[in-house]
Amino acid sequence: MLKTVSAVGALADALRQRILSGEIEAGRSLPEQEVAAEYGVARPTVREALAVLVHEGLLRRERNRSAHVPVVTVSDLDDLMYVRRPLEDLMVEAVNGSRVAGADEALARMAALPSDAPWSAAVAEHMTLHEALIEAVGSPRLERLYGVLAAETRLGLVGLREVYTDRDVLVREHRELLDAIAERPLEAARAMVRDHLSHSWGR
Repeated sequence: MLKTVSAVGALADALRQRILSGEIEAGRSLPEQEVAAEYGVARPTVREALAVLVHEGLLRRERNRSAHVPVVTVSDLDDLMYVRRPLEDLMVEAVNGSRVAGADEALARMAALPSDAPWSAAVAEHMTLHEALIEAVGSPRLERLYGVLAAETRLGLVGLREVYTDRDVLVREHRELLDAIAERPLEAARAMVRDHLSHSWGR
């Protein structure tokens, strides 16, 4: 039973964690009545919480159908990386040679997560790290473009829970990435980012 205060936010948080952990699988529908019964909340609360997740891109809803978790295919991920690479390249060019405090802080939080922390917690810090790098460029338009890709990126990261069974590997790879951006010459840093994006998706 969720508390009445901030019930919409609490329900959205609970469902978000389950989606990002993979517990609620891609393609699964979330009928309002079932969610209301499971969490002991009223259907209007469910409707508002689902609307939050639809807005974030973690759910989709067609007219007269229940909200569902979209399926992000390999083809979708290929296209996502195709669009992300030039944006990340702009980021590297702008911040090469400097450390981005927000990214370092997100990495530190990721490293400090307990071993039994949900995968959604690692996903959140992963996203914060990459978004901090983009924000460091200082281009509102770049941030908006990158933000459009955020939902599919988050859903794609759900699949990586099988790749990164040892979270220390995820931490090490991102530490190497941030070090490369801060310390390596521009072309070497660019190559590192390209390799990171390709490797992250199992290429």
